Amino acid sequence: MLLIALILVGISMTSVSALANARKIIFDTDPGTDDALALMLAFNSPELDIRAITVVPGNVTAKQGLENALRMTSLANRCEVPVASGAQHPLFQKLITAEFWHGKNGLANVDLPPSKCKADARFGPDLIIELIHASPHEITLVPVGPLTNIALAIQKDPTIIPLVKEVILMGGSVKGGNVNAAAEANIYNDPEAAQIVFQAGWPLTMVGLDVGDKTLFGRKELEEIGKSHGPMSDFTYKIGKFLVDLSGQFGGSGTPMYDPLAVGVAIDATLVSAQAMQVEVETRGEFTRGETVANHRNEVERNVLHHFPAGSGEADRYMIEGLDKVEPNAKVCLDVQADRFLQLFVSRIRGR
Repeated sequence: MLLIALILVGISMTSVSALANARKIIFDTDPGTDDALALMLAFNSPELDIRAITVVPGNVTAKQGLENALRMTSLANRCEVPVASGAQHPLFQKLITAEFWHGKNGLANVDLPPSKCKADARFGPDLIIELIHASPHEITLVPVGPLTNIALAIQKDPTIIPLVKEVILMGGSVKGGNVNAAAEANIYNDPEAAQIVFQAGWPLTMVGLDVGDKTLFGRKELEEIGKSHGPMSDFTYKIGKFLVDLSGQFGGSGTPMYDPLAVGVAIDATLVSAQAMQVEVETRGEFTRGETVANHRNEVERNVLHHFPAGSGEADRYMIEGLDKVEPNAKVCLDVQADRFLQLFVSRIRGR
């Protein structure tokens, strides 16, 4: 009995130590299918201490998103994690939902059991602010949907900016969009919010299409997950099958792991290689609204207006007089060890 007691104490101390060393994150999500995969990965990763789940409209409405988040949290038996509703719509434009890609309920039409968890009464951005102040320099924000909640938190309390450890967001692209030629979906759904977040001045890592499109979850990974059974692995299998089948309808060999990869970077930043760039979000372009415009060289030409005397035969004009440096505001992920990430994902979902 003494030996068993000592073993249990040792296990308990190990668990406490692991939790103490885990990265504290707030997971801000618009719970669709790849959000679900990302959340399952986060729940199964001891490197992460999920302090809250905040819901933003995007893939689905805010109401459906909250229900999805609660049911997934209940499925994981993690009702101690606060789940709070946030913004009900983008800052200025009408919401664009994506049931076409995620199923009618946003979760591949998988009907999860009713949630045992209750929604936190706090407004999502207020909860973000409260948790950052409670753990200064310790919280990593992991937004994997439109950035409305994060922007609202900044607007209400800009003092949180220097208190955030890091922002690791899924969104953007420097190679073209997936909504249209220019814009990625999360940024496109609230460009004004995205511009606020990118210009805030905190450490920010952009996990966008540039790496997500290289990280394809296919039938090989699906079959591996199918070898294990339990509430979370069975749910993940159903979501994965929906996405792999959907990608096949459009000629794809697998589904991009957009949101899960952002969680992966929070677990292990060495999964990606990134370059520091100045990133601006286009908010006005007729064809480019929502584009993340990245300055790869972090330089801009210095154009100086020159005036010429009347009668000189020359009109006033700007002349290039050199290059000015601009400060990067984001680490833009450009390459990924896709196989290593997929192995990590499968092993965590299988509980190995």
